[in-house]
Amino acid sequence: MSAFRYAFAAAIGTAAAFIFAGPALADASSETVTASTHAELAANAGDLDGVHTHLHHTLNCLVGPGGNGFDAKELNPCAQSGHGAIPDTADAAKKASLESAAGKARAGLASNNVKEARADASAAASLLKSGK
Repeated sequence: MSAFRYAFAAAIGTAAAFIFAGPALADASSETVTASTHAELAANAGDLDGVHTHLHHTLNCLVGPGGNGFDAKELNPCAQSGHGAIPDTADAAKKASLESAAGKARAGLASNNVKEARADASAAASLLKSGK
């Protein structure tokens, strides 16, 4: 086999490893940052629909597909980052903090009062930024 064929085979093998690695490339940290960004967008949204839209994005990033409150009809800005920050987190304390933020997002989604929903979004953003 020529050197070119070896190099080509190695390149194909490397590419396949990245394509099929999926969960191995999960990045709970980037999912958390994205969830925090959307929680902040929700907290600053001009109306209740905007708050709810970004809280859906926040929650989808946190819980991932199949998680409590995941909405497949809404954007999942973390779809290419892993399975959700909560399922991709091994640290129990960090996972508890993420669960608290998800609870705030769910509360904001359940609220029909824009001020309450924004407050829940702001609380979720604070939890996600502090990591506590």
